[in-house]
Amino acid sequence: MRYVTSAERIGIAKGLQEGIEIGKQEGRQEGWKEGWKEGWKEGWKEGWKEGLTLGAAKILSRFLEHRFGALPETILSRVLAADEEQLYHWLSNALEAATLAAVFNDDKPH
Repeated sequence: MRYVTSAERIGIAKGLQEGIEIGKQEGRQEGWKEGWKEGWKEGWKEGWKEGLTLGAAKILSRFLEHRFGALPETILSRVLAADEEQLYHWLSNALEAATLAAVFNDDKPH
């Protein structure tokens, strides 16, 4: 049976510690890469959705202005604050509404 000297024990302990530190560093780097990739993906999706919603709000506003004239600030604020589902609901209403008020009469989407 071979005995391990003090110098060998110290070397083994140092090697283990260095291995642990390298493993931690690689783990942090990999975690950062994955986190960044996932964050970018989610940010892109959210930005795309916000862009579509803003586009729908602009289309609805222009349609309403064309149909009913200048829009009150309160209506513009509501349109810009609405989600995509609400905007499409109002757009459907606007196709047949006789007045601007009728477009927003039933605020809840079906």
